[in-house]
Amino acid sequence: MPESEPRVWYAAYGANTHVERLRYYLEGGRPPEAVRTYPGCRDPRPPARSVPVVLPGQVYFATDSPVWGGGRAFYDPAADGTAWGVAHLLTAGQFSDVAAQEMYRAPGADLDLSGVLATGRGTLGPGRYETLVCPGLLDGVPVLTFTAPWPMPGNGLRAPSAAYLRHLAAGLGRTGAWTHAEVAAHLAARPGAAGHWTAGAVARLSVPTAPTGPPAPPSRCRPDPRSS
Repeated sequence: MPESEPRVWYAAYGANTHVERLRYYLEGGRPPEAVRTYPGCRDPRPPARSVPVVLPGQVYFATDSPVWGGGRAFYDPAADGTAWGVAHLLTAGQFSDVAAQEMYRAPGADLDLSGVLATGRGTLGPGRYETLVCPGLLDGVPVLTFTAPWPMPGNGLRAPSAAYLRHLAAGLGRTGAWTHAEVAAHLAARPGAAGHWTAGAVARLSVPTAPTGPPAPPSRCRPDPRSS
C-alpha cells in the first residue's frame, strides 16, 4: 500500500469482523447468506493488516436484520464497557466505499472525514449506519467505524439470531486473541443478547475457529488528542 495514500483503521464489530465477509465489500459479490449483491470498492485489495481490537464503549443488538434475522450489532462509544472487534487497515478511499455500501449508497466518492477526525463524530444521514465515529488511534492511525445516530437504548433491544452470533463468534475467534469460551461469554453478555442467550448456548453454535496466525493480545484504541 503506497505511503502516499491516507490510511485508517476500519473497526468492524459486526459481520465484518469476519474477513471473508469483508471481502465482498472490497471485491464485490454476493455472500452466501446475503439478500443483495455488493458492488465492491474502487480499490479491491485486501486490508494491509487485520488485528483484534478493544474499543471504549459497548456493542449492543437492536432493530431487525433483513439478512440474519433478529437484532443487528450497533456501537455506542459513550456507553460504559468495552467493545471487541477487528480493525482492518484500509485506505481512506476503501473505508469510504465500504461505508457507502453499508449505508445502501453507491460507492465511488471519498467521504469528507475531516469532521469525524476533528471531533470524534460525524453525521452523514439519519440512517442506521450513517453516523461515523472515531474512538481513537491505533499505532498513531485513526480508528473509524459507523453506527446508528442514537445512544444504546434502555428499551427496544433485540436478540440476535443464532446464525448472526455464529458468524460474529467466528470472526472474533479467528484472531486468536480470545478463546472460544471468552468470545461466547462476551457475545452472550451484550445488551440485546443478555437474557436470551447464555455463554454455553453461544459456544455450542459452532466449533472453535482456528486462528489465522500466532495468538496475540488485542490492541487497545487510544484516545485521539485532536478530538478531546
